[in-house]
Amino acid sequence: MNTDVLVVGAGPTGLALGIDLARRGVDALVVEKADRLFPGSRGKGIQPRTMEVFDDLGVLDAILAAGGTYPVGMVWQDGERVGEHRMFEPAEVTDDSPYNAPWMVPQWRTQEVLFARLVELGGRVSFGREVVGFERAGQEAEGVTVRFATGEDVRARYVVAADGGRSVVRRTLGIGMTGETVDPHPMLVADVRITGLDRDNWHIFPPRGDNSAYLAICPLAGTEDFQVVARFPEGTDVDLSPDAIRELVAARSHLAPESVTEVRWASDFRPRAALADTFRSGRVLLAGDAAHVHSPAGGQGLNTSVQDAYNLGWKLAAVLGPEAPADLLDTYEEERRPVAAHMLGISTGVHRGEVRRGDATRQLNLGYRESSLTQETRTAVTGLRAGDRAPDGKLDGTRLFDAFRGPHWTLVAVGTEAPELPEAVRVVTGEEQPSYGKGLFLVRPDGYVGWAGEDTGTLTDYVRRLIRR
Repeated sequence: MNTDVLVVGAGPTGLALGIDLARRGVDALVVEKADRLFPGSRGKGIQPRTMEVFDDLGVLDAILAAGGTYPVGMVWQDGERVGEHRMFEPAEVTDDSPYNAPWMVPQWRTQEVLFARLVELGGRVSFGREVVGFERAGQEAEGVTVRFATGEDVRARYVVAADGGRSVVRRTLGIGMTGETVDPHPMLVADVRITGLDRDNWHIFPPRGDNSAYLAICPLAGTEDFQVVARFPEGTDVDLSPDAIRELVAARSHLAPESVTEVRWASDFRPRAALADTFRSGRVLLAGDAAHVHSPAGGQGLNTSVQDAYNLGWKLAAVLGPEAPADLLDTYEEERRPVAAHMLGISTGVHRGEVRRGDATRQLNLGYRESSLTQETRTAVTGLRAGDRAPDGKLDGTRLFDAFRGPHWTLVAVGTEAPELPEAVRVVTGEEQPSYGKGLFLVRPDGYVGWAGEDTGTLTDYVRRLIRR
């Protein structure tokens, strides 16, 4: 069979990309090796910037309904509560940033929400489809033929590898990953049902003597489950059996083994940070964990991955349609690889206790000022610049995030006459907007300012280059 885009992997990255492509009318197929969606909690924190992305993709209400706020950490010692631990630095909701704190949703539930939205838009996911190789001959000119363990081959104009840290596609391409071991101590994460603990706190049981013997039990918002996270001495062969998990909880807390009434999912890992040497090889692009692997500390992996998809979706659609030249796809790696490298440093810093969960982890301050897609035409600028995230707020009664929502570009004209632009650009005008200041701001489909200035001549040239309708 043939398709325009084949997305390998139905995790948060692949599903978010599938949604973005589907709403743009791109013929895309998501394939997944497993027979169902991932069943565990793993990445449970949705950062404020990703909540803005989910708002645009039409899933935010479902995400809010599925989760809740993070509870305050409660430190235990010898069966007694001995103090609270604030996980996150506080932040206020402002007009330009309506989401101020991470929202807890277990990964399996996030994927259910994304999958439902993809299906609603007419998108497709094919389960039980394990990639075993692909033909690269002639891929630059025509496409890529992907082979599977079972079922027919798929011929795609572009392939996106969103198949995780052990990506078969990346390895088949021979793309290396450069990184480091963040922590030599193995970790366990498990979803359990448990009695004897309240759901109002994230329960922390510090090590007794052995610094590696850490245990935390967090109630998973929107469910009856708790997530157990435990750290082990270096070289430990982690036992994932239900009985071993019950004994672990009993040994490191005041709870009895039978307090763990059910183990619903369990996995072990060794925290590491790694970055793919390149995010593209011809018509194959890497996204999510296939391109960068994070420590789970700080909740950056899933969020960085979803934003890879958000950056790539509109570019693929533009290149496949009449809008943009093929070299637009070169800006995907140009923009996302430096961001991924930066966020790997943040994740590692949080894991090692060197970085606080706060402004650095909310991802609202990330941008693309150095991108070749960014054009700042003003000489003296204070505040918002081209390449920055486009803030929310009101402009003559119009909420800007409402104006941005959808697959189009948006021109924000503040105290400046807006020029005539193609139908693909929505225009919002007004006399005053404190987060923007006076001028013209062309906002990309992924919510970043691509062009800023007052000279409409250079704006026309920018639009002509990237928007051909």
